[in-house]
Amino acid sequence: MMQVPLADARWATPNTGPTSHRVVVVGGGFGGLAAARRLRGADLSVTLVDRRNFHLFQPLLYQVATGALAAGEIAAPLRALLKRRTNVRVVLGEVTGLDLRRRRVQVVEVGGGGQELDYDTLIVAGGAAHAYFGHDQWAPLAPGLKTIEDALEIRRRILLAFEAAEREPDPTRQATWLTFVVVGGGPTGTELAGQIAELARDTLRRDFRSIDPRSARIVLVEGTSRVLPALHPSLSAKAKRSLDRLGVTVELDRMVSGVDPAGVTLQPQQGPAERIATRTVIWAAGVRASKLAGVLAEQAGAEVDRAGRITVSPQLTLPGHPEVFALGDMVRVSDGRGGLLPLPGVAPTAMQQGRYAARVVTRRLCGKADPRPFRYLDKGNLATIGRLRAVGNVGRLRLGGFLAWAAWLGVHLYYLAGLQNRLHVLIRWTASFLTRGRGARLITGPAGPPENAAGARPRRASTARDRRPSLTPHGRF
Repeated sequence: MMQVPLADARWATPNTGPTSHRVVVVGGGFGGLAAARRLRGADLSVTLVDRRNFHLFQPLLYQVATGALAAGEIAAPLRALLKRRTNVRVVLGEVTGLDLRRRRVQVVEVGGGGQELDYDTLIVAGGAAHAYFGHDQWAPLAPGLKTIEDALEIRRRILLAFEAAEREPDPTRQATWLTFVVVGGGPTGTELAGQIAELARDTLRRDFRSIDPRSARIVLVEGTSRVLPALHPSLSAKAKRSLDRLGVTVELDRMVSGVDPAGVTLQPQQGPAERIATRTVIWAAGVRASKLAGVLAEQAGAEVDRAGRITVSPQLTLPGHPEVFALGDMVRVSDGRGGLLPLPGVAPTAMQQGRYAARVVTRRLCGKADPRPFRYLDKGNLATIGRLRAVGNVGRLRLGGFLAWAAWLGVHLYYLAGLQNRLHVLIRWTASFLTRGRGARLITGPAGPPENAAGARPRRASTARDRRPSLTPHGRF
């Protein structure tokens, strides 16, 4: 591990007093931000480390990917969100190592240089990345949706596909460009498929002269027997009917066995493989834990599961290290009886875990016993399919259609970080609803021929590069 002297005063943990308890929070996502916001008091000094200077509201990334929202409308600077937390310092850098014995975090500063941060309590909320189930070579051909860069790249590929179809005289190749395959029938995949269908059917229908965007084929591939498998079967069926009405082809009980620049190969549970010719594939089928979970496991002598997650105690602490908390998609939580808590991998889980970890820390500083083990409070589950179309549940109450759609809108606005972002998104959604337009339909990124949009190798080197509460997003709070 990198060893860097602690001489640079810029990296000193902020102290509110000589006995200040030092907390280092790794990750400015839902879990890390929730913890940092709750860690108040003169006896606490908090350092939040993230390689990005903003908090991203991932549940609305798919709307950036389909031109409904601009990237800046779903992100807010971490310093702005924490400006009233005078005991919290934000460090822009990437964690490259952890030393649990010495209680230090190794950080590489954005722009160069590095430092070590001492801690009394460590909270790690590293999140997750895309999982291709052993086929990482598919990543350039089938991008996932986890970052702003992912969303902008997917938007680029979708819009370039329509542009390429407009110029393509051959009907077969034109149909290939107008075929879009979304892999994964969970909330992200379902919402993406519905949005692409509305983009083709409503927004773009009068924008082209040689093609009819309404002829686009959108295929949603799911490996199980229904979309949105976390919901009640009746809601899954309702969601599928809404997708059918939008013109989305839903392929159930099919696994992806191959992805190449010219198409996707599907393997049904029985029968021969099926081939779909397409130049645009989007991956929404799985995630793997942050690499920090593996670092923690190595330091603690623990193991990780197939998704790279480490198991933590019912108090969210690392075995043998009660001063180290781990949260979110990078962990599994023990129930204290030899089993695991059935926690969904969604933002609300991380937020509740962040608040719980902060509560444990503050109670310990007051000399109080740890609170009862963490329990996830499931207040609801919502997913939207398109305009006036959504499904969800609140407890035993199942919602569909307009009611679910209105609840989905309200919940997303409520939990979106930053008042300015909420106002911008509300205005954007209102204009989109009235006009069926999407004002963020910009093709950005590297210039080049349309083939590059599908991940194929460029024809000429000179053109290769010219320069994802009571109800909550993606389901639960």
